[in-house]
Amino acid sequence: MKFILMLAVALFLTVLSLYAESFTKSATIKPELVQIGSQKEWCPVCGMNIEAFYKTSHTSKIHNHKDRQYCSMRCLAVDMQEHEINIDSIKVVDVATQKLINAKSAYYIVGSDVQGTMSKVSKLAFGDKEAAEDFNMEHGGKIVDFKTALKMAQDSLASDVEMVQNKKNKQVYPMGKKVFEKNCKNNIDINAYLEINELKAGIREKQFCGDLNEPELQALSLYLWEVKRFGYTQNSTDFIKVSKDEKCPVCGMFVYKYPKWAAQIFYKDKHLSFDGAKDMMKYYFEHKDGISKMLVSDYYSQKAIDAAKAYFVIGSDIYGPMGHELIPFKNESEAKTFSLDHKGVKVLKFEEVKQKEVQKLDE
Repeated sequence: MKFILMLAVALFLTVLSLYAESFTKSATIKPELVQIGSQKEWCPVCGMNIEAFYKTSHTSKIHNHKDRQYCSMRCLAVDMQEHEINIDSIKVVDVATQKLINAKSAYYIVGSDVQGTMSKVSKLAFGDKEAAEDFNMEHGGKIVDFKTALKMAQDSLASDVEMVQNKKNKQVYPMGKKVFEKNCKNNIDINAYLEINELKAGIREKQFCGDLNEPELQALSLYLWEVKRFGYTQNSTDFIKVSKDEKCPVCGMFVYKYPKWAAQIFYKDKHLSFDGAKDMMKYYFEHKDGISKMLVSDYYSQKAIDAAKAYFVIGSDIYGPMGHELIPFKNESEAKTFSLDHKGVKVLKFEEVKQKEVQKLDE
């Protein structure tokens, strides 16, 4: 009798395992991709292919208009640390219909036998409660609302990030380095891209490394974005150095992600880092007392230059991490050339930059 019972349990677990294996997070119909440009295929936070993880995908709007699409709720939670995201703007893919629905109205299955995306615990959404209950019967887990699922993602974020980072250190970065050394040209300007999905699109479109499959492209992009780019700026005395925990005091974004745009204000006993000259100037106008030094990154060389001696192009068609920017240059001639090439409105010396003009850049 005991043997028969054990056999039945084993059979039940095998069936469950087969169900879990048969479930795919990939899109089985044409996916709804809401971002624009050739980078729309990939998550802007981690670079993962959205179609491959479509059934855990979420979307949001930042700055009240720019669409973002993530591979997972985990990457949404990461982005919410940097951007002010209106909860009402968040959508999620309904696993049953594969259509985007309002996340606040969804029924989430958390902790099922389906492997999580960038997380130890899976979070799958359904627009219909009955469909969620049917899935729950087959795959386990529990049904919660969006608010609860998001809180779980935020609470486990540190351990999930650590889990993913360990995998990157052991497997992904070495693979990316190998792909880079074997296939790529050395003239990839990593800092020309604002986000990892833009870098992936650039590598593929410009054929910097020939034809790569998705795992090779992802490993290469992570190696370039998270190892080579950060190490390059941190190992040279010519560039502004920013630690990984420094956030811009104006917008709250992590500055190390945008070394091309880094700027700093120094006081006697501290310094502050900014993700662009625009935010640095916003802070400067309100906190001038006690400043000992200000640095900005020259747009062409990306080297640190004295902000007080720099030339700034205002009103160009080049966007920084926070939209329209003040573009800094060491040389006036380069600033004027850039301004002509990119529809700049003015070239200003530091003392000519006015608070009202800086504020207008956000309008």
